[in-house]
Amino acid sequence: MRRIILAALIVVSSANAARAQTVQVWPEISAFARLNERMRFYFLATTVKESQDSTEGEFGPNLDFYVRPFRDRKRFGGFRLDESKNRLLLFRVGYRYIHSLNGDPDEHRAVLEATARYPLIGGVLVSDRGRVDLRSIDGEYSWRFRSRLSVEKEFSIGRVRMNPYVRGELFYDSRFDAWSRTEWAGGSAFPLNRRVELDEYFGYQHDTGGDPNRKVYAIGTVLNLYF
Repeated sequence: MRRIILAALIVVSSANAARAQTVQVWPEISAFARLNERMRFYFLATTVKESQDSTEGEFGPNLDFYVRPFRDRKRFGGFRLDESKNRLLLFRVGYRYIHSLNGDPDEHRAVLEATARYPLIGGVLVSDRGRVDLRSIDGEYSWRFRSRLSVEKEFSIGRVRMNPYVRGELFYDSRFDAWSRTEWAGGSAFPLNRRVELDEYFGYQHDTGGDPNRKVYAIGTVLNLYF
């Protein structure tokens, strides 16, 4: 219980510590509940903090479906907490509500995504995620396609378990009829016990769909809970 409280305090304090900086802070809490061997429920709650204010909040439920695990899990290492990373393919169906806190219109978003996993020798895992966002913003409908490639590996140094990763993502937005955003991130997740994981990362985002173009540097903190 002390570890869970400590992780929650880190999420909150990370958001407060960067208020005087020019970067954004992305604190997030995600909860995963296993329903059976091939399905789980996933709930997300996150916000964006810029300067001293939160600019938006996002939350919503999701259902994950995945196929059989890798045949030789011991050979490829295996991930202890996130069972989906030991599966060849994951499908997700979800809904997100994005509430603006700076006067912009709110957004309703349906999420459809598929993630293929490619285990490599040595416990390295490559993930290729394709995602479609069906968006309604102030009554105007649009869609966005997102393609993300991730490389990660879980290992231990002494008693410290960690999962460092790097990932890159491209966004195609129907409103601009163009690839309008690129996003890069690098960080590491740290399992605290059998149900709690803390993920810290640094991200860079470049938007070319607006005028002028926008660059964002972000510090992300995610508290993952597994039930």
